[in-house]
Amino acid sequence: MMDDDEVVAVLNELIGTCKDGEYGFATCAERVNAASLKELFLKRASGCRAAARELQSLVVQLGGEPAERGSVMAALHRGWVSVMDVLSADADHAVLAECERGEDVALAHYRKALASDGLPLAVREVIERQCAGVQANHDHVRRLRDSVIT
Repeated sequence: MMDDDEVVAVLNELIGTCKDGEYGFATCAERVNAASLKELFLKRASGCRAAARELQSLVVQLGGEPAERGSVMAALHRGWVSVMDVLSADADHAVLAECERGEDVALAHYRKALASDGLPLAVREVIERQCAGVQANHDHVRRLRDSVIT
């Protein structure tokens, strides 16, 4: 069984991932033209914010200090959003492709957390549920990307 500090470290990494996702989805919403995509990305940003709050609550329950921002490691992966600065305003397909790449990073972080031995069952269940949500987001974004004609 992991000690509380180790569990807090895992959770704080995921909080950073969620914060980066929130930022990424909000930026995507600013970059796309289609109103339906703007709405989708804003909902996803809100979902990432809610996921971060849920994880922060677990950290507090474990007596830790919850992360408030993306971690240094997560910041390295935030580059997927900065790519959008060079995309034209009407490049919905390109934005969706970059969004999918960001979700690939989030999935990798969640899978890494789930590979941690000794997570308390209640924490593992939250991470599993959130990971399933990230996978669903990823798959939805991929389907949208594939449906947009370039």
